[in-house]
Amino acid sequence: MAKKTLSTRQKLVFRLAPSLSKPRNQVVLAARLSGAGSHKKSIVSVRQSQKLALKKTPSGGEPD
Repeated sequence: MAKKTLSTRQKLVFRLAPSLSKPRNQVVLAARLSGAGSHKKSIVSVRQSQKLALKKTPSGGEPD
């Protein structure tokens, strides 16, 4: 007789086609693709540039 149950490797999987998935918000998609968002540097990048500038400044050591 044939095996009537699914074996461990043959799990039944229901997949939705991409057209059946939930519709996306087109306004948000357009804004993300256009590069919308804040126009300032992040706190991390500002701190990193300040740290680098501090390293580049000469120290107040002994003059020649």
